[in-house]
Amino acid sequence: MSPTIFRQGAFRFFFFSREELRMHVHVTHTDGEAKFWLEPNIELALNQGLSHKQINEALALVHAHHEEIINAWHSHFGN
Repeated sequence: MSPTIFRQGAFRFFFFSREELRMHVHVTHTDGEAKFWLEPNIELALNQGLSHKQINEALALVHAHHEEIINAWHSHFGN
């Protein structure tokens, strides 16, 4: 299961239910996907196919929705 947290433009932000414990969020786009760590700092963990511009757009959205993403993480994973 991979619950969607939110969508904006061509981006979808979501979690994988059975993955590592370190808080992070996945982002898909028609051109590729990325993964961002949420702690201790927000940073790019993985990029597959997204341009530098798309990564910067996704990163800005992670920052803008940080609290929403954190709350969704705790709600989904129960910690």
